[in-house]
Amino acid sequence: MVGIDGSRAGGLAVRWAAETAAAAGRRLRIVHAADLTAAHILLDPYELPMASVTDAMHTFSADCLAAARQQAQAIDPALIIETEVVDGTPAQVLINETDTAHLTAVGALGLSGGGLFGSTVLAVAAYAHGQVVIVRDCGSEQPTRHLGPVVVGIDESEYSRTALAAAFAEANQRDAELVVVHCWSDLRFDWFAGLPDVLADRTAQADAQELISAQLTGWTEKYPEVPVVRNIYVAGPSHHLIEWSKSAQLVVVGNRGRGGFPGLQLGSTSNAVIQCAHCPVMVVHPRSG
Repeated sequence: MVGIDGSRAGGLAVRWAAETAAAAGRRLRIVHAADLTAAHILLDPYELPMASVTDAMHTFSADCLAAARQQAQAIDPALIIETEVVDGTPAQVLINETDTAHLTAVGALGLSGGGLFGSTVLAVAAYAHGQVVIVRDCGSEQPTRHLGPVVVGIDESEYSRTALAAAFAEANQRDAELVVVHCWSDLRFDWFAGLPDVLADRTAQADAQELISAQLTGWTEKYPEVPVVRNIYVAGPSHHLIEWSKSAQLVVVGNRGRGGFPGLQLGSTSNAVIQCAHCPVMVVHPRSG
């Protein structure tokens, strides 16, 4: 499923979602949210012409969906596509849609905001179910790549295990190398500026290798064709994942990690990566039930 809003960023998300659905043999659902209820609440007290407003909203939605369908069909004419306008705020509509989607894609502009970026993208990334991919519009930079590794950030948390499972499946689907990134500390990388970013302590290095091996148990057997590269750093998980995103075709993170607090829906590392990465970022949530 992909959410659109008529922006360039939404168009990039449609392209990415269409390519992914076609490669996996899945159908593509394109959704546009039109908050008709809010329009009624705002306009009714002023006795404004509601019909003309709703007609304009319906026309805009239809145009957005038609353009998105055309974009998706250009990727694969045989792709099964369904489109729908759903009444509601974009964030809540897309979060609800993730209940039944195998994967959800949303587009986002750069740090300046716009499109579905900002509160909508952050809300979907934080509260969705399953896998959410943020496809960022980085301007002139190539928005999607078909070469390069799949990169996943891991720690010892359950959220990390869920992310690793998704990363192996993606690397296998793409015939890509899987790069596993683990940082001994969650402290910011710039606090260690000028110092070697490798673990010199043998005990800490051994503990980190043991943690990665434990996380990989079962997955390397399930996906024997996926080459795995391990990278252990002292600190700065968001810094290193963003650096890897410059050559990766996809970065995968859990919605929270070892540094998360009770009630926190999106960890600081995931938040930083989705806002600054140079490739699409998948945020993986455990499925309920």
